[in-house]
Amino acid sequence: MSRSRKTKTGNLTTKSGIKARRAWNDKAARLTALARRFGTMTVIIVLLIWTGSWVFLGGAAARSGIWVRHQVYELAGHVGFSVENILVEGRMHSDPDVLRAVLNVERGDPIFAFDPKDARDLLERISWVREAHVERRLPDTIYIGLIEREPMALWQSKGKIRVIDPEGVTLTDLKIAPYKDLIIIVGEDAPKHAAELIGMISAEPGLNDKIEAATWVGERRWDLKFKNGLTVKLPEKDTGLALRRLMQAQEADHLLEKDLTSIDMRENDRIIVRTKPGAVQDYKAGLKGNNI
Repeated sequence: MSRSRKTKTGNLTTKSGIKARRAWNDKAARLTALARRFGTMTVIIVLLIWTGSWVFLGGAAARSGIWVRHQVYELAGHVGFSVENILVEGRMHSDPDVLRAVLNVERGDPIFAFDPKDARDLLERISWVREAHVERRLPDTIYIGLIEREPMALWQSKGKIRVIDPEGVTLTDLKIAPYKDLIIIVGEDAPKHAAELIGMISAEPGLNDKIEAATWVGERRWDLKFKNGLTVKLPEKDTGLALRRLMQAQEADHLLEKDLTSIDMRENDRIIVRTKPGAVQDYKAGLKGNNI
């Protein structure tokens, strides 16, 4: 007896499901006709009210919620609510292929099947993306607004070169050729201190273009490697002042173009230079009667 009842119950459920689907298809046809006559917004309002009532009155939310939602998306697509445009603003560095893979949406997909919040969360996991704004713009457009991280330097560490931003976040270690003009920083903890140094370098007009690399030395100070092979040793403190003194010497006597191997800026009252033959001498360029 028990098996017979289970079989009958199963048959009734199947028949009920078939009837429900037929009823849905009839409703879909009527709603499509309504869309042609009164417009898609009217249809969506009717559709949402009717869908909610159908699920509530049928007590079928647990069994049929996913199916109903899918049918709603499909019907909305048939009456014009499908993806036709994907608008992305703010992309400068992010890989378009990565963005497409993350969004996982194609033209023609039902627009209501696209979840803006999920898309935003996934986009913000991309290393280049600091912040993402995602929205559906009915009836047919998905809008993506990106705020990207700014590349600041190339970090050389453990045999790899990575593009980093001012916060020391690694942006990529692939396809770095477009960033070859950025300063290379060297040292395990160099990314933590690089933004301050590069800010001070940028404050001195013409200096940034002369520098090839900066090495974080002894966890406390920087050595600068210039493109002409010259090394400049900066002090642990008052780095900005040392750079200003260096540029004053450059303006007064073209110090950076001289035949030197190194310039030591670690003493406050003088600049010590080493010539290529190896002799060490004090470099004293008079500026307003004072040693620098």
